Amino acid sequence: MDLQEQLQKTQATKGILSALSNGLRGEFLHRCAEVLLKMESKILKANTQDLEQARELNLSASMLERLELDSKKLQNMAQSLLEIASFPDPLNKVLGGFSNHCGLKIEKISVPLGVIAVIYESRPNVTSDVAGLCFKSGNACVLKGGKEAQKSNAAIMEVFYEVLGEFGLPKDCMVLLPSMKKRDELKEILNAKGLIDLVIPRGGEGLIGFVSENAKIPVIKQDKGVCHIFAHHTCKQESAIAVIVNAKTSRPSVCNACETLLLDSSFASEFLPKVARALCEKGTLLRGCARSCAILKECKIACEKIPLSEYHREYGENILNLRIVEGLSGALEHISTFSSGHSEAILSEDYGVIEAFLNAVDSACVYVNASTRFSDGGEFGYGAEVGISTSKLHARGPMGVESLTSYKYKIRGDYQVR
Repeated sequence: MDLQEQLQKTQATKGILSALSNGLRGEFLHRCAEVLLKMESKILKANTQDLEQARELNLSASMLERLELDSKKLQNMAQSLLEIASFPDPLNKVLGGFSNHCGLKIEKISVPLGVIAVIYESRPNVTSDVAGLCFKSGNACVLKGGKEAQKSNAAIMEVFYEVLGEFGLPKDCMVLLPSMKKRDELKEILNAKGLIDLVIPRGGEGLIGFVSENAKIPVIKQDKGVCHIFAHHTCKQESAIAVIVNAKTSRPSVCNACETLLLDSSFASEFLPKVARALCEKGTLLRGCARSCAILKECKIACEKIPLSEYHREYGENILNLRIVEGLSGALEHISTFSSGHSEAILSEDYGVIEAFLNAVDSACVYVNASTRFSDGGEFGYGAEVGISTSKLHARGPMGVESLTSYKYKIRGDYQVR
């Protein structure tokens, strides 16, 4: 079956999914969670094969970390499905209602988006999360994972295909496309006007750029995560160090990890060596501005001097950029220039500075005295997320089931004419 034919079949399932009751959608996801755990050995065997191939291709440590599954991760995937099942019905909600000047009764009602395509790299858990979120919100889905995770993704999709069969539902409502040898082959997906209603790319900067430049259908971007923490001189230093270490080292490969630490110049000489030592204990490689390097050199702590252009980089590894700035205004100027619009944090005890930071920073998630690692669908209570949107239209930040709906107006009249 060619792609065009497959997408036509998937498009035809939209009405079936949107008509399902919330109770049945919940039962379906509960059953998927059960079957997922029952098929653990098969999924992990497929994942082992993907990992072996990835190592032969010398993929990076961060890519391998994202690719690898284990029993705990499968338990988390099953739990996410159960949480998604338990959410209130996102469909057919009355979002607003009124009568107009001539007596028309107008209601604004939530509805599915239709067919959602998600293009992603490395993480097999995305397959389960996206399929569950789309099903709960009444959407068909077209999934295109990376070739490095093809066997893992296919094994996970067998779970959903088995349960679709049990419930007498069409398998075409959830499609896992085969791996594509060339990125240009993605263009057929990106040009599928009328067959795909939304495409969400999740992956590296190259993938995001390619999709954005070539798509002829609506796109919600999960852009790279160049996340910042600004340490203000009023912060509680020991607590601030704990937050910074967590934001950088707990999982350096993820998009909500901190990539740049901005330090208030008024206490940088005192604070920077303390936080640098804590980071070095976790194996963090430090890179920074000339002032940062000079301070750390005096303390015999290694720090590589970098040009300003490097502050645009998302490392995805245990590497942290440092820059000393002149107070709040310097931090805001840096973030405005280098941020990808994902997540930023301030560590401070000054209420006025905190409020100014919250109001001025134009990113999807802005934190006070907390790690950027909380930018996550599960942490926000969404069970999982399709992605973390850095776009501003329709959805922003972690995208749960509510973000996968649109709305329409139902208007009831009594034979009025205009």
